[in-house]
Amino acid sequence: MDMSILRATIRALFGRERAPLDRPTLPATWTIPVLLIHYFPVRDGRIDRAVTGDVDAPLDSIREHCARTTERVIEALERGSIYHGYKDPTAAPSLRYELAGSLEVLEPLPVWPKPGHTVPMTDYNAILERAGIRDWVEREGVREVWLWAYHGGVVDMWESNMAGPFGDVSNSDCDPTDLPALNSTYTVYHYNYQRGASEAVEDHMHQIERVLDHADHAMFWDRFVGKTGEGRCGWAHFPPNGERDYDWANRKRVWTDIEDWKPDGSGEKQLLNCERWEGDSLKWFIYWMQSLPGAGNSLVYRGRPLPNWWRFIGGWDGAMAARAGLVE
Repeated sequence: MDMSILRATIRALFGRERAPLDRPTLPATWTIPVLLIHYFPVRDGRIDRAVTGDVDAPLDSIREHCARTTERVIEALERGSIYHGYKDPTAAPSLRYELAGSLEVLEPLPVWPKPGHTVPMTDYNAILERAGIRDWVEREGVREVWLWAYHGGVVDMWESNMAGPFGDVSNSDCDPTDLPALNSTYTVYHYNYQRGASEAVEDHMHQIERVLDHADHAMFWDRFVGKTGEGRCGWAHFPPNGERDYDWANRKRVWTDIEDWKPDGSGEKQLLNCERWEGDSLKWFIYWMQSLPGAGNSLVYRGRPLPNWWRFIGGWDGAMAARAGLVE
């Protein structure tokens, strides 16, 4: 389909196509084109709380919140892909996010009664078919869809969901029928505009965990993440000194090799607590991502080098076609 026709169709269906955010271009190993979709159920110029369950605010303020938060999410993800960026913030990121389009619909989310769920499930097939997802993915190269909507206990949703030729590896129930399956892989992230950048980035954190686990469970979970309290690198909910879920402000100090992680555990350890990331969840996420083996790492395991692990986010189809793992 010609893009001028597609965009005219979008305006007819959605009523509004928002211009992509104006952002500087950053050099990176992989560029991820993103399609933004916003669902704003409106009544008398305000988001309708009877629909969202917990959001009641002027439409324009929620639009601004989504735009501002999207910018913060992009900044965090790109910064997070800088290998050891806390040591060399001038290094180039492995990922760059490019906004391919931004759509808006002033209606409630379409839903359906999915078995096993106590509230209706978001109908991702309906949303994406309406948006013309095949053209966005197969012609425009979109690799991620960021859906700005709501949760509020009135609809169910997945923080991340994937479809493509290599199946669904995501933080969902991995139902192969709940997204349109296309010739290239794309991942849908469902954000809640009642929340902020940290919660949106956490969706990506869990997706990173899922794909790295899929690539090599033992290397990622056993060696990189480590057991709770073991002093390795931790994961989204558990920093190296974590004792419970979401323990980002724990002041207990532990010895950890997170800043000099090596698969065999021979890296230098330091005594560390939440002061390193200021007890802030978003700063923890960035710090953790910057500790993943990235561009230019010189890590070796049993004589074999470790590749840039960001290939599993930036180039999933290529990695799967090559049967790539976390060790060359």
